Amino acid sequence: MQTATISFDKFNQLQDDACHQRIRTARARLGREVVLLCHHYQRADVYQYADLTGDSLKLSRLAASTDARFIVFCGVHFMAEVADIMSKPEQIAILPDLAAGCSMADMANLAKVERCWRELAEVIEVDQLVTPVTYINSAADLKAFCGEHGGIVCTSSNAGTIATWAFARREKILFFPDQHLGRWTGFQMGIPLEEMAVWDPDLELGGLTPQQIRDARLLLWKGHCSVHQMFQPAHILRFRNQHPDGLVISHPECSFEVCRQSDFVGSTEHIVRTIKEAAANTRWLVGTELNLVNRLAEEVRHEGKIVQFMAPTVCMCSTMQRIDPQHLAWTLENLADGTVVNQIRVPEHERELAKLALDRMLEVS
Repeated sequence: MQTATISFDKFNQLQDDACHQRIRTARARLGREVVLLCHHYQRADVYQYADLTGDSLKLSRLAASTDARFIVFCGVHFMAEVADIMSKPEQIAILPDLAAGCSMADMANLAKVERCWRELAEVIEVDQLVTPVTYINSAADLKAFCGEHGGIVCTSSNAGTIATWAFARREKILFFPDQHLGRWTGFQMGIPLEEMAVWDPDLELGGLTPQQIRDARLLLWKGHCSVHQMFQPAHILRFRNQHPDGLVISHPECSFEVCRQSDFVGSTEHIVRTIKEAAANTRWLVGTELNLVNRLAEEVRHEGKIVQFMAPTVCMCSTMQRIDPQHLAWTLENLADGTVVNQIRVPEHERELAKLALDRMLEVS
């Protein structure tokens, strides 16, 4: 099958109802040749078509286990890259809209990480003392960098386990691109805040002194999630004043202050499981992406559980929102007609090293 670029124009003008009909028809034609993977943050009108759902760790495993010829990833770019890396050679990973990126992933690129590594080498024996750990929310070339330098990938589900693995090998960790997940992980391991330093990639030596670099056990890249940064301690305080018996659960991409004031902190999979397994008639304030929170609220409503979104403003993953019914219909219909669109291909030299880092993660996890 040859890859070709086909105009999206006629699909872009379709009404949603027409798109849904074309999605159903195309899926029926494709049968078991296609599998749809959807992240928890995916919009509801696309999520309804998912064959497999989960957080980043779960979807990494699922991408490696499916037998479908086409893996259509309804998520963002780095997720589709992971699907390509972990899938079989004959399988094809597809992202319905190539503009579905991740602002956090964009905060750390290979050139800046390599410069960071060189600058660290001016102060310490970096290859002997530092393990690079990249959050799965990163480009494939950064996963490859970790693979090449004895590092590893982590997710919000397994960051503590991965950090323990990394510290067992070297005395320091360079953690990118999300400082908040790194800080919360270090705190949970008992590392003092003063031994965690933020590396600003736009400043010489990350804005740190040589002594600060030598003293730091955890070097945190100055990056964040644009959604989770919106949640504030004041939102939790207001909720507790109004509902003293209510419970607060947050994603570790939230700020340290929000995590400290939450009753539970964990990945999207952990959030879903915790609330579903909770006692009936409980009330929850949830600090994570809006689509997941709304979907979860509906799923547990019959048990008398009330699930509230933490922020008073709308906070959704705007790039994942780009995967809409129009793009999904366009993708599936072209596949059914024999044309691959938006295939994600990680270059072979990156693929091998990135897979090494991902395999280390899956083995440890």
